[in-house]
Amino acid sequence: MKVFSNLISYVFHPLFIPIGGTVAYFLITPKYTPLEIQSASVLPIFILTVIIPIITFLILKNLGLAHSISLDTIQERKYPLYIQASILLLILYKVIPNNYVSELYFYFTGLLGATVACILLLLFNFKTSLHTVGVSGLLMYLINLSIHFEINLIIAISLLIVCTGSIITARLYLKAHTAIEVIIGLFIGLLSQLLTVRFWL
Repeated sequence: MKVFSNLISYVFHPLFIPIGGTVAYFLITPKYTPLEIQSASVLPIFILTVIIPIITFLILKNLGLAHSISLDTIQERKYPLYIQASILLLILYKVIPNNYVSELYFYFTGLLGATVACILLLLFNFKTSLHTVGVSGLLMYLINLSIHFEINLIIAISLLIVCTGSIITARLYLKAHTAIEVIIGLFIGLLSQLLTVRFWL
């Protein structure tokens, strides 16, 4: 069980949620999108949300400001979340406007809102489950896309619901979070995408 919990925690690490939603959009959308536009969105988003945070984490680790990729303590989470918020702002202002896609724009707006909410909770010494925030946000985004494009994604949504439950179970089993931290993370993830959907649905 411990091996499975660690595995699913790495597979659905918050780092992969932005690029996961981006790829999901281009796979689902019935709109014709030239390959050049897809590449111009996916590649920079991958670099900004996966490569740069990994490099940043290694720097923070060398400086003694982070010890584990799980960011177990409140102090360890501050700088990575500040950097994540800055990267999401950069994507919203520089990457997406070049190849504007409203569905992606508001997906990243929701991600930014969720990140800011997690930062604010840190001020109250509350450590939200970032894994739960990420996977539940992706789940709601997939549901929104299904409704928006009127496409039956029941299998994909069902699988993601199972994955969300598995992530919650894994984080609790590993004692990485308390039940309330996971529940708050679930609500932040769902609401962050639910509150922005009215602007594009």
